[in-house]
Amino acid sequence: MKHQVFRRVLIANRGEIAVRIIRACAELGLETVAVFSEPDREALHVRFATRAVAIGPASPAESYLDGEKLIRVALENDCDAVHPGYGFLSENAGFAKAVDAAGLVWIGPSPEAILAMGSKTGARSIMEAAGVPVVPGTLGPSADFQDLSEKAEAIGYPVMLKASAGGGGKGMRLVHSSGELERAWEAARSEAAKSFGDDTVYLEKAILNPRHVEVQVMADTHGNVVHLFERDCSVQRRHQKVIEESPCPVLPEETRQAMCAVAIQAAKAVDYVGAGTVEFLLAQDGSFYFLEMNTRLQVEHPITEMVTGIDLAKTQLRVAMGELLDFKQSEIQVHGHAMEFRIYAEDPSAGFLPAPGLIEAYREPAGPWVRVDSGVYAGFEVPIHYDPMIAKLIVWGRNRQECIDRSDRALQEYRITGIKTPIAFFRHVLAQESFRSGVYDTGFVTPELLQAVNGIRREEIAAIVAAVAQYQSDHAPQPRDRGGGTTSAWRQDARLRGVGRGAR
Repeated sequence: MKHQVFRRVLIANRGEIAVRIIRACAELGLETVAVFSEPDREALHVRFATRAVAIGPASPAESYLDGEKLIRVALENDCDAVHPGYGFLSENAGFAKAVDAAGLVWIGPSPEAILAMGSKTGARSIMEAAGVPVVPGTLGPSADFQDLSEKAEAIGYPVMLKASAGGGGKGMRLVHSSGELERAWEAARSEAAKSFGDDTVYLEKAILNPRHVEVQVMADTHGNVVHLFERDCSVQRRHQKVIEESPCPVLPEETRQAMCAVAIQAAKAVDYVGAGTVEFLLAQDGSFYFLEMNTRLQVEHPITEMVTGIDLAKTQLRVAMGELLDFKQSEIQVHGHAMEFRIYAEDPSAGFLPAPGLIEAYREPAGPWVRVDSGVYAGFEVPIHYDPMIAKLIVWGRNRQECIDRSDRALQEYRITGIKTPIAFFRHVLAQESFRSGVYDTGFVTPELLQAVNGIRREEIAAIVAAVAQYQSDHAPQPRDRGGGTTSAWRQDARLRGVGRGAR
């Protein structure tokens, strides 16, 4: 690829990831164009960008998912490139192709690579051909329920139904027996159709109590591909990550090296360019299997930045301009331990349901090795129309224990009022022995854990209410002393200190 210097970049996204990309561009001396829907008019990414352009109403289909509109804004504002962030159109091969056709640079892998890895069944076929270990399962969709049932029997229960076109836990169902299969199949297809416009699902052998471990890769246009080691993403709710850490606390070095080598192998199989993540299931016996490849910058990329010292967002931009990677595999080292906590506007006590609304007060934690990637501020109205994640708390420590202790301190400092968040839930997780020991899996978040957290919250609220009531009682004004009557507390205190009429 010929080297090209950018002057201005359109960020086709919103929220904290748009802010993150704007900051990376600013450090490289690049101007930025932000886009915003009507509810995001006062959003942080709008304030931080060089310029901002309105792109329509709240509906994503009429704003952030309108590819033609985004490209038109990029051309009208003399942009050189488009950065899609994550979510929305970041893994849409058609949009990437349209960006290229418009004479703009797509900051990401080729449309062909996105397409190849975008279909879970297609990706499985490519990975098998490349010698990458995959979970036993079907390579294609079933013609009907009878066909699906026969395949499930052949694979052996338990099985996992997965949306072919999806991710983020949508269209997934764990099926323990044949009696559960039909209802799960209908539910998975319905959810997949609503989320991705494609109701195709496929079967995999369910790996029980696995860990979810992923490897960050980066590739330039000159054939260089490196890995930046792994992240553990096993603390999940509804198959979606809420806490990530790097490195994985239980991964043997031999397995780590093998997994990272396979990740590079997977990237090379599709001529990958830019930042990507190869995700694996790590079984209890130490074997691991390809899960999927995310062809974009991941939400949890900051913890890799913290332990390696490499700015992934800036590297993405440099790679898109045709530059060589400015680091070699042998130069990439892991230092210390990092964790990320996804701060959602949601209520853990109600099954993590979204809880958007007005942020009345907002104070971020600070101090050594504490980072917050945020897209909000006090007075910002969290809209109901988009993903409820509003910020990410990222913490580094010299070792895992220090990282946990520092994370707990930072979570104590975090103050958000007006909306519900999982901050109290995170503190409870950090106190669990199973988490502190590092011995946990994707089933860590149980109904019992949530019930315990909610019980603690109720006790805390009750204690606060009682303390306030006691304070008000102790400091309530009393009737004036009229000779033999009750003397107020402040007057008694004054007399004891020799203040007032008796001191004259």
